[in-house]
Amino acid sequence: MNAQSSKPDQELAFHTLSKEEVLQQLASSEAGLSPEQIASLQERYGKNVLQEAKTKSLLAKFLEQFKNVMIFILLAAAVLSGILGEWTDTVIILLVVLLNAVLGVVQENKAEQALEALKSMSSPQARVKRGGQVTEIKSEELVPGDIVLLEAGNVIPADLRILHAASLQTEEAALTGESLPSDKQSEVLEGSDIVIGDRKNMAYMSSSVTYGRGVGVVTATGMQTEVGKIAGFISEEETETTPLQKKLDELGKYFTFIILGVCVVIFAVGILEGRELLDMLLTSISLAVAAIPEGLPAIVTIILALGVQRMAKRKAIIRKLPAVETLGSTEIVCSDKTGTLTLNKMTVEQLYVNGSSIPAGEALSDTPGGELLLQAMTLCNDSSIDEGGAGGKAEGKGAGTRSGKAIIGDPTETALVDYALSIGVDKRKLEQQYPRKKELPFDSDRKLMTTIHEVEAGQFRILTKGAPDVLLSKCSHIQLNGEVFPLTEEHKQQITASNKGLADEALRVLAFAYLDQAQLPENPAPEQTEAGLVFVGLVGMIDPPRDEVRDAVAVCRKAGIRPVMITGDHRDTAAAIAKRLGIIEDESGVLTGRELDQISEQDFAERVADYSVYARVSPQHKVRIVKAWKAKGKIVAMTGDGVNDAPALKTSDIGVGMGITGTDVAKGVSDMVLADDNFTTIVVAVEEGRKVYSNIRKAIQFLLSANLGEVLTLFIATMIGWRILEPIHILWINLVTDTLPALALGLEKASADLMSKKPRKSSSSIFSEGVGISIIYQGIIEAALTLLVYNWAHTHYNEGIAVTMAFATLGLLQITHAFNVRSNTKSLFQIGLFSNRYMLGASVISGLMLVLVIIIPGLNDWFGVSHLSGLQWIIVCSAAIAIVVIVEIIKLFIRLTGKGKTWD
Repeated sequence: MNAQSSKPDQELAFHTLSKEEVLQQLASSEAGLSPEQIASLQERYGKNVLQEAKTKSLLAKFLEQFKNVMIFILLAAAVLSGILGEWTDTVIILLVVLLNAVLGVVQENKAEQALEALKSMSSPQARVKRGGQVTEIKSEELVPGDIVLLEAGNVIPADLRILHAASLQTEEAALTGESLPSDKQSEVLEGSDIVIGDRKNMAYMSSSVTYGRGVGVVTATGMQTEVGKIAGFISEEETETTPLQKKLDELGKYFTFIILGVCVVIFAVGILEGRELLDMLLTSISLAVAAIPEGLPAIVTIILALGVQRMAKRKAIIRKLPAVETLGSTEIVCSDKTGTLTLNKMTVEQLYVNGSSIPAGEALSDTPGGELLLQAMTLCNDSSIDEGGAGGKAEGKGAGTRSGKAIIGDPTETALVDYALSIGVDKRKLEQQYPRKKELPFDSDRKLMTTIHEVEAGQFRILTKGAPDVLLSKCSHIQLNGEVFPLTEEHKQQITASNKGLADEALRVLAFAYLDQAQLPENPAPEQTEAGLVFVGLVGMIDPPRDEVRDAVAVCRKAGIRPVMITGDHRDTAAAIAKRLGIIEDESGVLTGRELDQISEQDFAERVADYSVYARVSPQHKVRIVKAWKAKGKIVAMTGDGVNDAPALKTSDIGVGMGITGTDVAKGVSDMVLADDNFTTIVVAVEEGRKVYSNIRKAIQFLLSANLGEVLTLFIATMIGWRILEPIHILWINLVTDTLPALALGLEKASADLMSKKPRKSSSSIFSEGVGISIIYQGIIEAALTLLVYNWAHTHYNEGIAVTMAFATLGLLQITHAFNVRSNTKSLFQIGLFSNRYMLGASVISGLMLVLVIIIPGLNDWFGVSHLSGLQWIIVCSAAIAIVVIVEIIKLFIRLTGKGKTWD
């Protein structure tokens, strides 16, 4: 039986049970499992591994590109054209369809790596006690009930209930979102609704031991671990279609009925008029080809791909092509705090010395008594400066942010050393000057750490750091301005008040003290060593917000996008950071995971807009929040870097992973990855997404108005009895005059007020804001001008000249009309005739390709067209320019009537 088909007893709230009860439930003991038990449990639970991601084959991805109504219509037209011998039509249509499919596969051919990345995070080896003997085994062989031994540096191989802990700390940021290591202990916790980050007697797979040692019993393995549940969430979530995909599907369905209706009418009219069956079939195909914007799927894909390239240059890497467009309609950005809005590096921000607070920017070394505080911060500290990384790019969470040097160790301790380095105090030099002789390691029960250093021959200094309330109780004196005074009740009240003030700002506060003595104790004991100390000062630290994020949040609000912070960190810390960033004004907009559990799904769906900050949440909470916003019809983006973010990243409309600090899991399930981990890049991506959507709509308007012009031209001509254009004429016009100008529209610059507008609703029609009306009236103008030219030519010249002039007029009309579509309200002269050089190039190339088939001998015979005289070309070109003049007059009327803002 494998790990998926059997469910272990991990449903029990092991953190609420005593050690004895846990071992009893798991049929284990502190001596470990017997060989017989192990064999039985491995048969029951399977290997301690995660399921691998299922990836689609290249063929499956290729075939998926054809699941589109418009593509089916095109393929049907290609087959019918081939049956009737129109092989040119068949080849052109099939080339367009294949180009669209290949572009889609090339962009999306990145197999999901999320579950494989989760699998790689597990520890390959584990030290266990089995049958009373300590041995090392592969972590995949672990079973519930195994006794695991932990020490600093270990990756935790499964979910464990801690049985014994000696100053044990684990780093769980990737799972819980909390930036600081979590202290672990073995005592029972009250309440089965305690979130993962607060379960101090549990350790979870994929987290790591940063300090101390411990012993734990395995409570869950494989897919039943907390990380396994996340893997389950990832595999369960289905990919949803984007707003644009939905709109294009709807468009395809509309065209199906329109095309079939028009073709049936034309075919019936022709038969009733006594025309040949084959002739009417070819005419119907001409209409179908004219009606179908066969280049639209490929052009939309290319415009998206061009957007992807532009975004990559601006540090936003798109993994899934449709995500570009979806970004443009984003209304909610749910962001993880740690590493996304903040630096994910503890930083010293405030200090309290000599009875007053000073900001970290001031030179502490110049402050009386500051030298002693710096000694305590750097010497009573187990972190180290990486000799190889000095001056280089820091790696890992222990990296400094002020000094530029790589520092290894606990994030809190590295922050202290980094601050000292930034003001010129080097821990390495101090250690040489004042070597450590004895120490009392940090203990979660004592909440203190003490080191003893030799100051000079026969002189020793005790340095102690720890929780302010605990350390203050161990002090009898205080240092003020370089002098030592007895610690009075007034002093204690001032220190306590300062500590509270720093804590209220969500700073993590440590207190420091010292004591000079003439003798070095042989076996220092806390009771004697940590007593009668001299209080020196306090240090307040925080994982600070990124400097640029506040401005990015302001831009989001201006653009009608609501930022929402979702974090596993504590309420006070989350609220403080959110206030600094401008996400909230007061704490009424903060909700904790435990409070969220008390709200029903129905109530939360109604109240979700009341909250902008969620603290102490689990992965399931994040998914619930994202789904609540989506239920309100919002397009939701979710940013994150940790394993805990993966389910919500997958559930959201746009999952945004962090490229530098992000885990492979988070990046694997994301639609977009930020190469610079900069929240501001999201705003850049949203702007690019809006521009892409706007340009896609312009391309759609251009293509549909052009095709409507073709349909009306053929429909009216057929009804009158004119044989105006052949299928090859329509296909050539669509190929050379649609594709390049439409792509040039995809490269149109964004309007200046693009990020001042509200996001478009996902339910809004692609034809809203005047696009639909513009398609209709512009298509009518095209048809009218083409028919007028044909009628004039038919009156004055022969049928061949009339057909050629109609062919040239319709083609050139579409080329000049592309300039009209650059804006539905602004004049072409307002936006600049030459401001889009791609449009100029596309117009020249398309015009030449159209004209050459008319003037090149032999080629014009193949296309069934004739040479035109100078007068005939003047009439054709005048008609082509006329559409620009007419549309400019209509735009002026729109602006004068005040509809410009709603139409553009």
